[in-house]
This record gives sequence, C-alpha cells and structure tokens, in this order.
Amino acid sequence: MDSEPDAVSGTSLQQKIQGVLDELVGTGAETGLQVAVYHHGALVVDAVAGVADSRTGRRVTPETPFFGFSAGKVMTSLVAHLLVKSGRVGYDTPVAELWPRFGAHGKGTATLRHVLTHSAGVPAMPRDVGPGDLADWSRVCTALADAAPRWRPGTRTGYHSFTYGFLVGEVARRATGKPMRQLLREWITVPLGLDGDLYFGVPQTDLARPAHLEDAAPHPVGPPDDEAVLAPWEMRPAAALANSREILQADIPSVGTFTARGIAAMNAAVLDGRLIDPHQLAQVTAVAFEGTDQVFGQHVRLALGYPLGRIGTRPDETPTTFGWVGGGGSYVYADTATGTAFAMTKTRLTPHFDTAQRLADLTAAEFAGRM
Repeated sequence: MDSEPDAVSGTSLQQKIQGVLDELVGTGAETGLQVAVYHHGALVVDAVAGVADSRTGRRVTPETPFFGFSAGKVMTSLVAHLLVKSGRVGYDTPVAELWPRFGAHGKGTATLRHVLTHSAGVPAMPRDVGPGDLADWSRVCTALADAAPRWRPGTRTGYHSFTYGFLVGEVARRATGKPMRQLLREWITVPLGLDGDLYFGVPQTDLARPAHLEDAAPHPVGPPDDEAVLAPWEMRPAAALANSREILQADIPSVGTFTARGIAAMNAAVLDGRLIDPHQLAQVTAVAFEGTDQVFGQHVRLALGYPLGRIGTRPDETPTTFGWVGGGGSYVYADTATGTAFAMTKTRLTPHFDTAQRLADLTAAEFAGRM
C-alpha cells in the first residue's frame, strides 16, 4: 500500500485531522496521537502529533506502535475469519470439537460463532487468574476450560474482555498447530507488507519502539464489587499493564500493539477483498447477535467478531460500520458502505472516547455520500 496520503482525495481531510491533533496536543488534552484513514484502498490521512514518551521527549511517528488494548481485537477477529476461510473450522464448529476439555460444565454447545459474538458464557477470567498470569497461555486456557459458564452458550451476550483472545487463539492453535502471533504474521502482516506494524507480542528486538502510555488520572481505589462480572483489572485500562515488558512481549490476542497506519491498512484489505471475499465479508458484518450486554447493561448489536455502529451513534444509525474501541480511548473501525478504514491511537489513557468520536465523526462526514 502507498505510504503517503493520496494527494487528490485526502489533502483536505489530512489537513483537518492534523489540525485537530495539533490542537489537542497544544491544549494539553492529549500528549501523543496517530490517525490513519484509508479510502477505497488509498491512504488519505497519515497524521501524528505529540510525544510517544513524555519521559524522554521521543516524538510520535507513523511507525510508532501503540498498545491499543481491545482495539487489537480487530486483528483477533480477522484471524478467526481467515481460519474459517482456510476450511479448518466453521463458524458453527463446537469449540470442544477441537478443545475437548472446554466442554466441561455445559460448555460443550459453545461454537466459534458464540465466541465471536461474546455469547460463549465465560466473559470473566476465573478469579484465580490475574494480570500477572496473562503471559502463561497454558494456565489461562486450562482455567477457562474448567470454568462454569454464566449462561448457556448462545443465549446471552456479555463482553469477553480478556477471555475473548484466548478462546479464539486456542481454537486457532489447535486447528493449525500455530500460536496467534505466528498466524497474524503469516496470514496478515507479511502478505500485506505490514511486518513491524501489527503485533501479538512485540519481539525483544523491537521493545524500544512502542509508545510509553500514561494514565490520565490515578484510578480511584474502592472496595471490590462482588456483583461485578469482570475484575477491576479487566474493566479499567492501566498504563502499567501496557508498558510492562512481559505483557508487551506476550501473545495476548485480547489486546494488541499496532500502528494506526498498519491496522487501518489491514482493514482496508478486508474491505477490498484481498483477505476475505465479498460473500464472507457480508456474512461477517451481518447482525449475528442483538441483546443486552450482561457485563455493561447496554443494548448491543454484534457482527461476527465486532460491535456494529460507529462510536457515538446507535448501531442502527451506522449499520455498515464495524470495529473496536480500546480502553483508554483508541479506536479502529471500517465502513463497508463508504470503503473507509479508520484508526486512532494515543498515549494518554482517558476514561472517555471524546477524541476518538471527534476524529471519527470528522472522517465519516468527509465521505458521507461518497461510495
């Protein structure tokens, strides 16, 4: 893909986005950001501002990878779709067909479709698994296999914050014999020329490259909520987790490290048929589950592996848009109607998505009516 914004279609939006980024950094609202936009396969925005590491003054560049928390789930979902494309599994293949132990406690009916729609019934990590265990693939998967579901698979949905990547990843590992980081590289980054832009686990040789994230404000410490489905560490993004060398290097496909340009380029390749064909794309982006999220309580409309709707809008207002937000404010989306792929990363972890919504709205307005 081109590495410079398209001069004809992107100049205006490039200038608008760059102006917003400069304003946000100038006012202190943000410290460092990247935004990339592809339109019908052409890079039309490639904008950065601020610092990647406020401790050293290292500047953000388009090549700076960011730990994007759940925005990285777009990579996980795509690997699942490529796994189905390969014929090794189907969306309705029971997880226990490949992973027999997972069928314990009534989870035998859970399928890959249920995993992709967060309806498998295991949204939370077992309580004896903490953030320090995330790098231990075998321990996490053993605990998930032995867990009792909170609901019968397929009957309800609830955000599978950290469990999602391990469920998809273990199915993929058992079907192919390869870990997610290897499948990401073989199926996506190398074919698209994006090696160094997308990671499930940053190689030790690249550990100096990622941005150093920072919390916008200290997390309030209160008594544990025994009624909460997710543990506090599963609910709230923390810079300490994102900056941990062990976590950065670990294959944890519930999260990911990426550049905005790289992950937008990946979604551009999804939209234009280079990774999955139009028939599968239509299948992937159709409504697959709709209901009340059992973790957060809001109404959700889910495609296979993605929430539907652009941030700040109702799902029915922007039904052709799919993607993921990342805790702390990052955002990645694609729109089949306009052929747009958008990504925004940032260093400051905020408890809101104001910056993401502002930039996404600006991008969507640019291409409204332009198919």
